[in-house]
Amino acid sequence: LLGAGTCYQQAKRVLHAAVPDRLYARERETGVIRQFLREHVCGHRPGSLYVSGAPGTGKTACVSRVLLDCKDELSGIKTIVLNCMSLSSPQGVFPAVAQQLGLPTVAGREGVRRLEKQLTAQGPMVLLVLDELDQLESKGQDVLYTLFEWPRLPGSRLVLVGLANALDLTDRSLARLGARPAGSPRLLHFPPYTREQLTAILQERLGQVAGDPVLDAAALQFCARKVSAVSGDARKALDVCRRAIEVVELEVRSQTLLQPLPGGE
Repeated sequence: LLGAGTCYQQAKRVLHAAVPDRLYARERETGVIRQFLREHVCGHRPGSLYVSGAPGTGKTACVSRVLLDCKDELSGIKTIVLNCMSLSSPQGVFPAVAQQLGLPTVAGREGVRRLEKQLTAQGPMVLLVLDELDQLESKGQDVLYTLFEWPRLPGSRLVLVGLANALDLTDRSLARLGARPAGSPRLLHFPPYTREQLTAILQERLGQVAGDPVLDAAALQFCARKVSAVSGDARKALDVCRRAIEVVELEVRSQTLLQPLPGGE
C-alpha cells in the first residue's frame, strides 16, 4: 500500500498548475513573447504587448516561463510583475509601480506625473508585467490609457506587457490608441486548448510518475473532451484529474482499514 500511496501523492503533485519546464502546444506564443522582450527590452525600444485569452489557456505560465528562461538577458533591467487582482482599485496601480521603483508614493495626478518623469529619465529599461489587466478597467478608461501611453512618451524606457481574459479589451477600452497604429500594443491571443492538446498535457504530466498509469487513458480522454467542450481550460482539466485521484485514494484507504489482519479472526 505504501507504494500505491506514494504514487497517488506523486500524481497529485504533477497535476498542480505550476509553471512546467516546457509548455505543450504553446511554442508559438512562447516564441512571440521571447522575441518581443528581446526586441524591446534588450533592444532598448519602448513598446507594449497585450496578451489575451480565457482563463487556463497558459498566458501567465508562458510569460513566467519566458521570464525565467531569459533571466540572464534581463539581468540589467528593472522587472516589475504585478497581479492587478491584489489592488484595491484601478488607480492603485500607480502607487504600486512607484513603490517598486523606489519612489515615494504620491496620490492622484501628481503621483502619475512623477512616475512619467521617472520613466522618461535616463536609465536602464523598465519591464512592467501586469497580470489580470481587466481589473484596471475604470470609468473613462483613464488608468489603462495612461499605462499604454507611457511607452509612447518621448524618451520612454518602459516596456509594458499586459495579460487579460478579455479578447476585446483593446477594442473596447483602448480604441483611441488604435488611432496611432505605430504606438498601439502588439496583440497576442491564446486560443482555448483543444481536446487533443488537453489529453497530451495530462499524459505528459502523469508520465512523470513511475509505475503503472494512475489514471486510465480512457478517463483522461473523457476529461479532456468534457473540459474542451466547455472552456479549454488546462487548469480545470488538471483539477478534475487531481480530484479523481483523491477519490480513489480515499477508497483505497478505507478498504485497507476494513481488511482483517492476516491470521486474525
